[in-house]
Amino acid sequence: ARTASCQLALRMDCRESALLVSVLLLALALCSAQNYVLSDDGGLGRVFDGIGGLSGGGATSRLLVSYAEPYRSQILDFLFKPNFGASLHILKVEIGGDAQTTDGTEPSHMRYENDENYYRGYEWWLMKEAKKRNPNITLIGLPWAFPGWVGRGKNWPYDYPDVTATYVVNWILGAKQYHDLDIQYVGIWNERSFDIKYIKVLRNMLDKVGLIGVGIIAADGDWSVANSMILDPYLNNSVDVIGAHYPGTTTITEALKTQKKLWSSEDYSTFNNEVGGGCWARILNQNYVNGQMTATISWNLVASYYEDLPFGRDGLMTAEEPWSGNYVVESPIWITAHTTQFTQPGWTYLQTVGHLAQGGSYIALTDGKGNLTVVIETMTHNHSVCIRPPLPPFNVTSQNATFWLKGSIASIKELQVWRSQFDFKTNKPSFFEKLKPLKLVDGSFTLNLAEDEVYTLTTVSTGSKGSYPDPPPSARFPKVYKDDFDVRNPPFSEAPYFADQTGVFEYYINLTDPGPHVFTLRQVLTERPITWATDADQTISVIGDYYWQSLTVTCDVFMEKMNAGGVFIAARVDKGGQSIRSAKGVFFWVFADGTYKVTNDLVGETVLAEGQSGTEVHSWYTLSLTVKGQYASGSLNGYPLWKNAVILTPKAGWAAIGTRSFELAQFDNFALVAE
Repeated sequence: ARTASCQLALRMDCRESALLVSVLLLALALCSAQNYVLSDDGGLGRVFDGIGGLSGGGATSRLLVSYAEPYRSQILDFLFKPNFGASLHILKVEIGGDAQTTDGTEPSHMRYENDENYYRGYEWWLMKEAKKRNPNITLIGLPWAFPGWVGRGKNWPYDYPDVTATYVVNWILGAKQYHDLDIQYVGIWNERSFDIKYIKVLRNMLDKVGLIGVGIIAADGDWSVANSMILDPYLNNSVDVIGAHYPGTTTITEALKTQKKLWSSEDYSTFNNEVGGGCWARILNQNYVNGQMTATISWNLVASYYEDLPFGRDGLMTAEEPWSGNYVVESPIWITAHTTQFTQPGWTYLQTVGHLAQGGSYIALTDGKGNLTVVIETMTHNHSVCIRPPLPPFNVTSQNATFWLKGSIASIKELQVWRSQFDFKTNKPSFFEKLKPLKLVDGSFTLNLAEDEVYTLTTVSTGSKGSYPDPPPSARFPKVYKDDFDVRNPPFSEAPYFADQTGVFEYYINLTDPGPHVFTLRQVLTERPITWATDADQTISVIGDYYWQSLTVTCDVFMEKMNAGGVFIAARVDKGGQSIRSAKGVFFWVFADGTYKVTNDLVGETVLAEGQSGTEVHSWYTLSLTVKGQYASGSLNGYPLWKNAVILTPKAGWAAIGTRSFELAQFDNFALVAE
């Protein structure tokens, strides 16, 4: 057919030179195009399960909740609203475990065995906001960490599988009872290994309490659980989805043999500039083309945490300035839209998907009712590198591609066209641009595909590129900031802008204090949690601008632990997240034994000053720390306690509050002034 078309074009009687040139160009394009067949004649491929984002693992949406309206709702619309932005099909959230799980801690619903509270944290709110915009969104929960009591004295959650399963099942039941949220899947914590007995116990417990429809994703790590599933029919029946993290678009034979759904249940984790968008474009297609994965979930949903924490800006979009209202709709949002706005979970991949001859890939999906969506990407190697795993070399060059529609889709006459061009050469990209509809000729269409492009060709006509007026301009954290924590009915358990790095700091009503400290911020953990990350031995919450050098931090403090209790305020804290144990800065401590200490590190090994303070448990004190240039000074209740401690490093960092250990302590009237 292609040869006939070439001969016909070349034999046309061209009477005008312009027409001749056009015909010759068309003929050359047709003759040089590679042919690809899209057909359902031989049956269909796997059922599509959707594209999603991940909030948590950990505290990646921490700053989002502090945005004022209308900006917070606008951000949520770009993430979840159908036919507007990313239009996500899946939201996966962390089941908080009170522990550091990458960029911060998220509070648990069961801090102690006899404690249940289904209003802590912000993931409940986020799931409801997502569901409000897309009632059909799939909701998934996964615990990255657990309160210490779950391990019965061990830093491992699976020695007592009944206890751990009860903890997880209660979260699912609480989601429904208190928030009317139906959780469709729950993941298995697997940063070190998966536990077969626990998976079986969890499946049995879910069924016993009537949660038969809640599927288990195992093992939210690598593909190795598939080997065990093949050998163990009961385990195989317990697992609904095999989920891998950062699979590099490939799977293993054993996973395919199980005939289970295969998901990239955590992927991307890449800085969200244009190369990050290219990474996302490539893996969204090739996770299925290479690995038969029918869902891909981005870590993370939205980069809404301090950028200088680990993996800064590794989200589909950026919302890290609630104090200014500024947010940025990054390229991954629009790359997501190329698929999500023109498909739905339950659609089916055609078997005829694959790689383009000159590099790139194409997928095709149908709803079985006559609709077709084709997504093509031509991302080059250097413009689509993800953070992990290493990307083997490959080549992509410009090419012409002719697609022939066969089978039940052969009668399609017109396709809507959406295009994104990264245009790395001029740095003038265009994303999710609607082009003129494409008329099919004899059931085919030809595209001239340049490097680093994404195309969607679809019968679905409801797609749109949503927009709002520009948000306020970007601004640094305010140099003067105060919070007295006097909130009678806080919408969230956490205070604005504080980012807990070890421990959990929550609003607290101190009913035993009739004075000025009724409403406070309290560090509530008294036991070290179970976590794969390395929490510090001290608790700490950071706030402010990472690049602050000279500032004064003031806070009222109240120790509740007898004898060994202690609290601190700090400046120039230089690390957080998984690196929090090695954080340096200027830490001003007072202790319940009547002493004070000034250290250059969180662990307290490098002592800059120390002495008697007269502090004791169950009394309020006002601490003030001033750091300017190479010197620091501190006061207690307005009187100088130490001065001119020499600070050589670090040169800058966040402000912070915290405790000596996992102990109860309260904070009030926090204030900072930076130069």
